[in-house]
Amino acid sequence: MTVMLATFMEVLDTSVANVALPHIAGSLSATPEEATWVLTSYLVANAIILPMGAWFSMMFGRKRFYMICVGVFTVSSVLCGMASSLGMLILFRVLQGLGGGALQPVSQAILVESFPREKQGMAMAVYGMGVVVAPVIGPTLGGWITDNYNWGWIFFINLPVGILSLLLTASLVHDPPYLVRKSLGKGFQVDYMGFGLLALGLGSLEIVLDKGQREDWLSSNFIVTFAILTVVCLIGVVVWELRQKQPVIDFHVLKERNFAVATLCMLVMGFVLYGSTALLPLFLQTMLGYTAMLSGMVLSPGGIVICMAMPAVGYLVRKYQARWLVIFGVAVSAAGLMAMSRFTLQLDYATAVQSRIVQSFGLAFLFVPISTVAFTRIPRERMNYATGLFNLARNIGGSSGIAATTTMLARRAQFHQSVLVSHLTPYDPAYRDALGKATMALQAGGASASDAAARAQGLIYGTLLKQSGMLAFADAFWVMGCLFLVIIPLMFLIRKTPPARGPMMVE
Repeated sequence: MTVMLATFMEVLDTSVANVALPHIAGSLSATPEEATWVLTSYLVANAIILPMGAWFSMMFGRKRFYMICVGVFTVSSVLCGMASSLGMLILFRVLQGLGGGALQPVSQAILVESFPREKQGMAMAVYGMGVVVAPVIGPTLGGWITDNYNWGWIFFINLPVGILSLLLTASLVHDPPYLVRKSLGKGFQVDYMGFGLLALGLGSLEIVLDKGQREDWLSSNFIVTFAILTVVCLIGVVVWELRQKQPVIDFHVLKERNFAVATLCMLVMGFVLYGSTALLPLFLQTMLGYTAMLSGMVLSPGGIVICMAMPAVGYLVRKYQARWLVIFGVAVSAAGLMAMSRFTLQLDYATAVQSRIVQSFGLAFLFVPISTVAFTRIPRERMNYATGLFNLARNIGGSSGIAATTTMLARRAQFHQSVLVSHLTPYDPAYRDALGKATMALQAGGASASDAAARAQGLIYGTLLKQSGMLAFADAFWVMGCLFLVIIPLMFLIRKTPPARGPMMVE
């Protein structure tokens, strides 16, 4: 619970500000486009620091580094809430991202090492509730706070959580004896080249993913420049780090097949989890006219289901092979997404909630078993490196999922619009009939013949736009469901891992 607190707080901040952006833009005299840098700046800083937890843990000591991160995150959260200009808010969000980025991998490393193998499943279940539930309730909480209070309170709520986390960490968390702190000048050198390539590569990647659709991807010189930087720097950092004795990131952990496959699964899971979490409230608000609060209420029961199911999954990991739990979870979650692909504009609240509950129930069976598979064979002294890469995969998957769904919605809406508009011709009987009825209804309401005919065409075209948007959302949900199924064959690539019924030492 101690390490889950800070992680929950950090993951929550990746989504809680989304619904408050219009309010932030209005109060700070910024355009909506400028306000999106409030999200982008946080994600860029978060991605840069995320895989470097092991390196900083050796430099400062893991407990001390963890407490520094919580402290920086908490203080910068308060500063964000007090910001009086967009520039100040972006600066403090960068600091918040730097403080929060390492919380997830360090928390996970502490968890894996604090419990014997037979108890790791349940520990991961409690921790996983924070990781999976936070992005689900983030938009709901952010909408409620923004509607009832000031947008600054979405940042101020981190203060009591941060203080509690610091007090509990000081009392309950200890560095393991084999984690030797290395000081500068005593055989421990700073890998400036690796750090620079990593920061520039991940920062450029986040900018490409966040701004790509808005700038029309490779049609923009701005996006092309950052895409080239991304490819060159990320390839360069892999080549460079593999040759270093004291790397910022240890890519050698990917030689362990179970960890490599589990990390790939987490990439896919992040893609679908964050992509679908962004899709559903967007669909409810733009297509059905739900408020931010009501759309959040559709997602909230799914979060409750995850909280209820995860302890059971932690128990099942001790009884059954992790791969079968993952396959079951993927099948159930994909079924929920496929149900969403059959949504219509006449969708009722109960059906939307039921589909989300099915998807969320499946998600509960993924995080714990995948994490268990990932870290079972990783030596303890390399655990910090492994958790950094593992969490980085989920974050990159999440950013890619949001960018891909945004692009897919725009492109598929254009496609369906071009198909549907081909039926709006005088030669189509259904169109002539609908146009005639709409014209007569408007004339009966007092409009002139010419005005009624023009307005009737506008009404029909508006319906066409809404239907094309609905079809685009259906396509996106269907693609998400199909993509999830990719995890199933990956499960047969992992080495057989027996259920964790007793202690097991990792050589």
